[in-house]
Amino acid sequence: MNYGFVIDNDSCIGCHACSTACKSENSVPLGVNRTWVKSVETGAYPNVTRSFQVTRCNHCANPPCVRICPVTAMYQRDDGIVEFDPDMCIGCKACLQACPYDAIYIDPETGSAAKCHYCAHRVEVGLEPACVVICPEHAIIAGDLDDPDSEIAQKVAQNTVSVRKPEQGTAPNLFYIGGDDAAMHPTATERTPTTFAWADVLPVGGDGASARSHKRHSEQGLPEAGPIHIGKGRMAEQMVQVVWNAQHKVPWHWPVPAYLVTKAIAAGLFMLAAWRTLIGVSLPDAQLVTLGIWTVVFLGLTTALLVFDLEHPMRFLRILTRPQWKSWLVRGAYLLVAFSLLATGWLALEGAALMGWIDGSAAEGLRPWILGAGLPLALGAAAYTAFLFGQAEGRDLWQNSLLPVHLLVQAVMAGAAFGVVLWPGNATGDVFATVLIWAVVIDLLVIFLGEVLMPHASDTAALAAYEIIRGKYRKIFWLGAIVLGHVLPLVLVLEGGSIMLVLAGLAVLVGLYAYEWAFVTAPQEIPNS
Repeated sequence: MNYGFVIDNDSCIGCHACSTACKSENSVPLGVNRTWVKSVETGAYPNVTRSFQVTRCNHCANPPCVRICPVTAMYQRDDGIVEFDPDMCIGCKACLQACPYDAIYIDPETGSAAKCHYCAHRVEVGLEPACVVICPEHAIIAGDLDDPDSEIAQKVAQNTVSVRKPEQGTAPNLFYIGGDDAAMHPTATERTPTTFAWADVLPVGGDGASARSHKRHSEQGLPEAGPIHIGKGRMAEQMVQVVWNAQHKVPWHWPVPAYLVTKAIAAGLFMLAAWRTLIGVSLPDAQLVTLGIWTVVFLGLTTALLVFDLEHPMRFLRILTRPQWKSWLVRGAYLLVAFSLLATGWLALEGAALMGWIDGSAAEGLRPWILGAGLPLALGAAAYTAFLFGQAEGRDLWQNSLLPVHLLVQAVMAGAAFGVVLWPGNATGDVFATVLIWAVVIDLLVIFLGEVLMPHASDTAALAAYEIIRGKYRKIFWLGAIVLGHVLPLVLVLEGGSIMLVLAGLAVLVGLYAYEWAFVTAPQEIPNS
C-alpha cells in the first residue's frame, strides 16, 4: 500500500475549500497552513489568465525530513504516509530545512513541527482526507498508488503527470495534472516585498521609512498610497504576477551562526594544542590550562546555543536518549558530547599538573595520548555541520562538497585568532599569528572558489549565492566577512605589535560571524513554495 495524491490543476477553481477543510479538520492555527492554494496570473493586460495549484506535503517515498529528524518525531508509515508526533518533537526545525517543498511549519501553539498527514485518522477508519471530500470539482484524488484498480492509479496511468522538484530525488507521491509552469516553480517569478497582484505592501515607520517608501514607489512607478490606480500604460505589466505571498520566519536565525563560530573556536584551540604537542613542541603548563579552559567554555557555549534555539529546550536530552542515527543532528550531538568529555579530561590533567597534584613527567606522558585521541573528535566536531547542512535538502546552497573542508579551515582560523588574542607578542602568540595568516589566505581561496567563482547547480543555490554576493547580504559579505574578517587582519598581523595582533584576532572572529550569518540566512529566504 502506498498512499498518494493526484491534483488536477486544470479542474481547480481556486475556491480554497480544501485549505478551509484542512484547517477545520486538524485544528490548524491561524498564520500557518497544511494545505494552501497557489494562484498565479500570467500574461499582460488585458490578455491575462489565472491558474491555481493546491500545495501541501508530498508524502515522499524518500522523505528527507524523516532522515534529518533526530528523535523520529517525523516518520514514515508502512502505507507511505509521512506522519509526525508533536509530543516527541524537540523543535529543532531541521525538518523545515530538509523539505524542498516548504510543507512543514512550526505550530505557533505547540512549538512542534506539523504538516499535512493525509488525514491519517480518517484514512484509518475508511474515510478520505477532508480536502478530497470537500473539493467541489473533484480536483483532488487520494488513494493507493500501488492498486492498479484504484482511481488514483488510473489517473496517473491515463494522464501526463508531473511532480515538483524531481531533481531532489525525494520521489514525491503528489502528482499534478496540467497547470502552469510558473505555479510549479517558486522561482519562476520575482517576489518583491512591495508589489503583488491585488496589493502594494507599504512599510510602516517614521519619517525615514516614509521617505524610503516614497522613493521606492517612485522608482517603481507606483502610487504613493493604495494598489488601485489609473495611470499611463497598462495597469499590470508583469508577465507573471504573484497574487499574494505568506511570509515565513527564517527557521534558523542568529544562534546557528553563533554556534558555528563558538564550535570553530573550541575545535580550533584543541587542534592547535594537539598539533603543537604531537610534533614535540611543548607549551608552558599555564598556557595548556588556558587552552583547555577556553576549549571547554566554548564547547559549553555551543551546547547552550543549540539548546536555546530549540522550540522545546527541555526535550533536548531526547537526542541522546531517543536517537535516530541517520540524522547528523544526533551524530553531531554525540561527537560534541565525546569531545567535551575528553576536553574536560585534558583540562583536568593539565590543571592537576599545574597545581602539582600529579607528577609533571606523568602529565607529559599522558598528554600526547589524550590530545591524539581527541584530535579526530575535534576534527569531527568542526566538520559535522557540513553533513547536517547536506541533509537540509531544501537549501541547495548548503549542498557543497567543499563545505567540510571549509569548516575545518574556519576552525583553524578561529582557534588561531583566539590564540592571538590570548597571547599577543610572545612566542606562542607568534606561532598562532603565523597559522592565522595561512588560515585566512586559505579561507579566502575556499570562499572565492566555492561561492564566488564556482557556478551553482540549481536556481535556488544560484539565487542564494547572488543574495550573498550582490543582493541583500552583499555589505555583510564584502565589508564584514571579506574586508573585516580577512583583508584587515592580514594587514594588522603583518604590521605587527601586540595591539595590532589583538585587533586582528577580534576582526577575524567578527568577520567569521558575518560570513556565517550570510551563509546560513540567505538560503532560507529563497522560496520553496
